Amino acid sequence: MNLIIGKTGSFINNDNLGAIDKMVEAWLEGIMATYNQESYDARDSYAAQLHMPGKIFQDLVWWALKSLPDEILVGIDIDFNQRQNPEVDDFFASKQQVEGLFQGQGFLINEAHIVNRGNSYSVHHLPEDWTDDIFAPSRGARAGRFTHWLHTHPNAPAIPSGADADAAQETPGVDLILGLRFSPSGPLPWFDDVEGKRRILGKEATINSKSNLDGNFTRRDDLSVVGIAPSGHLIHEVQLIAFHKTGLGVNVIFTDEDNFPYGWDSIITQ
Repeated sequence: MNLIIGKTGSFINNDNLGAIDKMVEAWLEGIMATYNQESYDARDSYAAQLHMPGKIFQDLVWWALKSLPDEILVGIDIDFNQRQNPEVDDFFASKQQVEGLFQGQGFLINEAHIVNRGNSYSVHHLPEDWTDDIFAPSRGARAGRFTHWLHTHPNAPAIPSGADADAAQETPGVDLILGLRFSPSGPLPWFDDVEGKRRILGKEATINSKSNLDGNFTRRDDLSVVGIAPSGHLIHEVQLIAFHKTGLGVNVIFTDEDNFPYGWDSIITQ
């Protein structure tokens, strides 16, 4: 059953979920810095780049866990009056960079809103409150005002399904998938039977050596933990990918309040 929501105020208590928080969790800053290093090392594998503010990304992680067991669809908008840091753009530029690949390319992300929640198919459809009446006939299920779209894969890798690829055809900007491995898992045990390239923030979840030595079946508390959410969930692994509707990969760089990448000093001095 698809539970449709209206504006975010009817579903999200922003005071509890960090939308107005000024600080990003230290553990999250650490894994974003690791991800940025990998983004730099693999920059020539991508056709474009997208800068994601760390504060907004932290909200996305909290919202995803608060919305369980559903997936959520998040509309992401940009500020056409602010461009990404040109120094960072140049430093992360790919040899196969494609200019003008997607709407809003090169502009700063400045807001995110939960638009829908549901299963892997229903989550992609916009509730009526979020549709744009002017463009609805030509923009299909995603006839909304947002430039980029992100949806979550609870306890599953951030690898696009057929439904994800179909929905991306109606995205003017970039599609993103946030995959989270967490416990307690409730009705959502870790699903790993899917192939595709994965981008992990930090390290892949590993089983503690004690459980390997004992030969016991893996329990949730045997997995390494990278952080703890306000919801009380243990976070074992965070994944994020971004792609254009043509199938080209988009390189995500996580940025701080000064629009520089987390881990910038380390990246530029290597």
